[in-house]
Amino acid sequence: MERKHFLKNGLAALGLVAVAPLMNACKKTGTSTSSSSSGSGSESGGGSTSCTVSPTETGGPFPTIAPSSLVKTDIRGDRTGVAFTINIIIKNINSSCAALAGAIVDIWHCDKDGYYSEYGGTSMQTVDYTAVHFLRGRQTTDASGQVAFTSIFPGWYSGRATHIHVHVYNASGTSLLITQIAFPEGSSSAVATVNGSGGTTYGYTKGMTGYTYNAADGVFSDDTAGAEIASVTGSLSAGYVLTQTINVSA
Repeated sequence: MERKHFLKNGLAALGLVAVAPLMNACKKTGTSTSSSSSGSGSESGGGSTSCTVSPTETGGPFPTIAPSSLVKTDIRGDRTGVAFTINIIIKNINSSCAALAGAIVDIWHCDKDGYYSEYGGTSMQTVDYTAVHFLRGRQTTDASGQVAFTSIFPGWYSGRATHIHVHVYNASGTSLLITQIAFPEGSSSAVATVNGSGGTTYGYTKGMTGYTYNAADGVFSDDTAGAEIASVTGSLSAGYVLTQTINVSA
């Protein structure tokens, strides 16, 4: 059962007040200054190219419970899938978008089947992964403002495009920005390739039927400049590499 149905059917069964607030938890929060992007073609993007703060987004219903305990480069855990490297560069708009060293960067995303660790056994996610911590990690940016994570290519679930959650803090632990990373789309994109026939070898069995594209996604649909769309290069056999620049006010 897909997460959209977990939310709808599970809350109804529990007699809780409304489905809408939780469904809206996957939508944008507050207002932010959008940045410009180089485009949103099949493999284009790469984040902010103008010196403005990147879009603010919700942390979603499955944020990392204790991120400080997950300082690591390799976040795969026991998850299998297409090899994936995540490169994130943090820049400070208050220093003319110079690289921000010493920033703390947390990321998390779902596995190839659309499930998150640290949650489950409920109507929102029936598979119980409360005792494991896969596909979650924390690193501190280097002198170039960069962190890199070793992961697997994320899957997708009903109502959302493929995405990665990011929470950026300053060196003292003060929150600077919560945002999300979108993926390029198109027939030759990594998303289409991984979820195509070739991806079944790696365990990606959903295909693209029922997939929610960025333009219809409640978080990414208003990102007309493509500021949240990363650059993704690579192949199934060699693995994919995502690169995204995120601007914060530090």
